[in-house]
Amino acid sequence: MPWTPVSSPERVSFRGLLYRNLNPIYARDPLSGRGAALHGGRFNRRGTAALYTSLSPEGAIREANQVGTLQPTTLVAYRAEIGAVFDATSVRSLAAWSLTPSDLADPGWRERMATQQPVPTQEFAAALATAGFAGLVVPSYARGAAPEAVNLVLLRWNTGDDDRLEAVDDEGRLSR
Repeated sequence: MPWTPVSSPERVSFRGLLYRNLNPIYARDPLSGRGAALHGGRFNRRGTAALYTSLSPEGAIREANQVGTLQPTTLVAYRAEIGAVFDATSVRSLAAWSLTPSDLADPGWRERMATQQPVPTQEFAAALATAGFAGLVVPSYARGAAPEAVNLVLLRWNTGDDDRLEAVDDEGRLSR
């Protein structure tokens, strides 16, 4: 298992492969987080970069197809060593932050963001980042995702020794 407990039940580390389906516009810079910053997401406000990754290629494909038909994408694998990840799959860990799994799964975040209301999941992720977490592991909320489908949302990466991330591109295909 790629998850290793660190110092508390909610804090784990991750070491392994992650997957992401990028919009081809961002394929030359797969570590930018610009798409998420531009549009915002369940766990990041507009203007805040994030990388929404999955633990499986299938999960990444399903995540990329949440609002309609699958548009052209570039599937990228990442080698990751992330030292401080919040385990949002744990009811106990969420309860410590006065949250429940249904709070994270709430589909109303898009409407709140569109009407410029506070989005609780974005506020939660921002509080995690302030508390020193590099990301959070969450169930997949994509339509049709298997119950065991898991994502790792990165709030920061490559800022120190405990959060290394690199795209697997040994042949330099993304820079062409």
